[in-house]
Amino acid sequence: MNNNRLPTYWVITLLAAATLMVTMGARQSTGLFVSPLNTATGLGIASISFALAIGQFVWGAIQPIAGAVADRYGPGRVIAAGIVLLALGSALTPFMSSTFGLTMTLGVLSAAGAGAGSFSVLIGAVAQRIPPERRGMASGVINAGGSFGQFVFAPVLQKLIQGIGWMGALWSLAVVSLVALPMARSLRRPADFHATQVAHEGPGLGATVRSALGDRSYLLLHAGFFTCGFHIAFLVTHLPGEVQLCGLPAGVASWSLAIIGLANVVGSLAAGWWVQRFRSKYVLFWMYGSRSLLILAYLAAPRTAMTFYLFAAGLGFTWLATVPPTASVVGKLFGHRYLGTLFGLTLLSHQTGGFLGAWLGGLAFTRLGNYQVMWWIDIGLAAIAALCNLPIREARMAPRPATA
Repeated sequence: MNNNRLPTYWVITLLAAATLMVTMGARQSTGLFVSPLNTATGLGIASISFALAIGQFVWGAIQPIAGAVADRYGPGRVIAAGIVLLALGSALTPFMSSTFGLTMTLGVLSAAGAGAGSFSVLIGAVAQRIPPERRGMASGVINAGGSFGQFVFAPVLQKLIQGIGWMGALWSLAVVSLVALPMARSLRRPADFHATQVAHEGPGLGATVRSALGDRSYLLLHAGFFTCGFHIAFLVTHLPGEVQLCGLPAGVASWSLAIIGLANVVGSLAAGWWVQRFRSKYVLFWMYGSRSLLILAYLAAPRTAMTFYLFAAGLGFTWLATVPPTASVVGKLFGHRYLGTLFGLTLLSHQTGGFLGAWLGGLAFTRLGNYQVMWWIDIGLAAIAALCNLPIREARMAPRPATA
């Protein structure tokens, strides 16, 4: 036996993280195309924002479906189909010149593809293959992969837009997306799919979902995650527009998105560590509460490039670091047999908020000429989300054994 060999559960975790790096890196960089699309098509910011808002909702709506299929048949084919759809949506977008066309490519194809290769399927797949004591950290590592993708993709795509045009950048994105296909093959269901303490016994999928939807703690978790989606979709779609309003170059927006991704790598790993030591609902309370304070600080600061970079670093720390503690609460409440489905439903709530964040941001800009009202709505929702997590039913952490 080779003692230097990486344990199997870490191989699976790293493969899932690498897959999410591609799907999330592509999805979280779509805001960079809003201005070029508007210039090329003349459709207006509100129409393009609507197409991207549909994408936010579709990305969430596909998650419980993809999670249920993966729970039943294994994740490999689900992820592979998602990668192909993501690449197809990116490749066809340059040929679209109407709101309907953009909605079908960016809003349906790309979003559904990215969703099928995202959190619910990947975290559910890994949770069923690794020991329980490794799940919290594994979800943090997977989440960090998605954030690292944003860090890499945002500045690279901005350079491609400037160098070969937005059409060439989208075609390049389609090609890069297909690189993840071999990783999907590696995550196929093995023969001992349920051997890692995931039993066949217990309630079926339908009964589990009905029980979850009647559980107050699960619904409170949805309410908090709704706000997370609103916040992230608003920023990822309209931060480039906010930078432009401040008279700063487009590079500030792409580097801000990249900094968010890099900071969330650290935040995700920290979240994975925290959920193994503290109750997840308290982790979520502090994450959401910190967002209200950071946005207030941003509104009071001068609009300089450094302000955007510091703001991005602060928000990036909790950006999608909410995923590990949210998945942890779902697993504690209902077990890991149908985690892909149940966490997928939670992500649907997240992306319902995402639809409103992207769409209302476009309407606010069109009617008011700025995003000021959106910032204040975001502050209020983040504070409400923090409070929603406190009543969640979650057992106290078991005492950790003393080390020798």
